[in-house]
Amino acid sequence: MIETEAQAKDWLRQLPECDAAGMARLERLVELLADENQRQNLVSAASLGEVWRRHIVDSAQLLTRVPRGTSPWLDLGTGAGFPGLVIAALRPECEVLLVESRKRRIEWLERAAADLQLTHVQVHGARLEDVPSRHAAVISARAFAPLDRLLELSARFSTSDTIWLLPKGRSAKQELEMLRGWHHMFHVEQSLTDPEAGVITGTLQGSAKPIRKGKAS
Repeated sequence: MIETEAQAKDWLRQLPECDAAGMARLERLVELLADENQRQNLVSAASLGEVWRRHIVDSAQLLTRVPRGTSPWLDLGTGAGFPGLVIAALRPECEVLLVESRKRRIEWLERAAADLQLTHVQVHGARLEDVPSRHAAVISARAFAPLDRLLELSARFSTSDTIWLLPKGRSAKQELEMLRGWHHMFHVEQSLTDPEAGVITGTLQGSAKPIRKGKAS
């Protein structure tokens, strides 16, 4: 379990994707985040003191569950850029699609991607319901919507081979146990950054019920 900022950085350095250039991009992302957080509340001020553990490694750990080169990666409700910008910083050759509907967050994501020279990042500034359908190799979402609602909104982006990576914190096991109406192969894996948090991961075969339309909660 990663408990300190020093441990977080040590873990990153042994990650195959985290070469000198990748670490430099992450360090620049942390600088940009701290600066922007003075203008808009991207993350809690308290979490900036543990930004490497709470946000960078918490995002980067998802890479250990996906074969290198897997693309495109679709990140839903990206917000401050986690995990999407971290994934793109460490795998700049991969197409990463960031979906975010809030105007100031959209502007932040575009500025950060440009500053980090992440040329394969696309920011979709729209509600998820309005994003054109396309298939993704990986779908991630961090604190975006309850699991059942998330699947209703985003299953159209998935194939039976798509890898879902959903950091759900302490609710992961409960949300998965309560999931009904879907044919899936999901399970919960332990987060590296919180002993009580889990990541729902696996593949989705499809819905066993009609999918209703509406807004994300």
